[in-house]
Amino acid sequence: MKTSIIIPFCNEETNVQSVLEETRRTNPVAEIIAVNDGSSDRTEAMIRQHADVRLISFATRCGQSAAIYTGLSLAEGDVCVMMDGDGQNDPADIPKLVDLLNQADLVCGYRRNRQDTWTRRSASWLANSIRRMILHDPVRDTGCALKAMRRADLCHVIPFDGLHRYLPVMFHHAGLRIVEVVVNHRPRRHGKSKYTIARRAFLGLYDLFGVRWLMGRRTSWPKINPSGVPLVPTRPREPLPEVKPSSNPPMAACQLTRVQSPSNPGS
Repeated sequence: MKTSIIIPFCNEETNVQSVLEETRRTNPVAEIIAVNDGSSDRTEAMIRQHADVRLISFATRCGQSAAIYTGLSLAEGDVCVMMDGDGQNDPADIPKLVDLLNQADLVCGYRRNRQDTWTRRSASWLANSIRRMILHDPVRDTGCALKAMRRADLCHVIPFDGLHRYLPVMFHHAGLRIVEVVVNHRPRRHGKSKYTIARRAFLGLYDLFGVRWLMGRRTSWPKINPSGVPLVPTRPREPLPEVKPSSNPPMAACQLTRVQSPSNPGS
């Protein structure tokens, strides 16, 4: 079973080399997909130095959700693992997540010893509590980027700006199995976060109502085994109160400048 690791990068030139080298060292046979999210620094050039890494590059910045969804859509592996490109996730945890897919459909990392500031941890705890109350989010740490899923379950993922924070909610409302596993978390050594606490709070509140409406209107897909027989029909959900959707498009239309395969670095 082939594993694809999707890593979004946005202006992370000081982290690219260490993240990609450590990911390859701890996952020697995995497909590594580095998504350059319209970086204005040398991020793309740094990725190109790794001939064994598949590069997907956006002409303009489209956001972490677009980067992750594009990587998932183009991955060749049966299993897809997502992680951040800032060096705080430990790629040595990836085999543990992949093994747990024998017991679940989505495996989520849980940062028990989170290496962030007190204000960031407190804001995250409050956001997770509100999300669980309103959306019945089944996990404790939905903000942890380390997650593993089967590529065949991509049909349960609805693309919108912010989807990476709501993957457990989507899988839960589809009636799929979710497990959490404790993962290592490290302080950011280089660069700076692309989000402020205030911006996260505003977007989180805005998204809550949109996702609540979306989960009540989504199409349910049965889980299919290779013989075509449904394995676990999605559980019917009580309709959620409707909220007027925003007139803004759910995700920016992103232009791909190139997709570079490791087997053909010059393409």
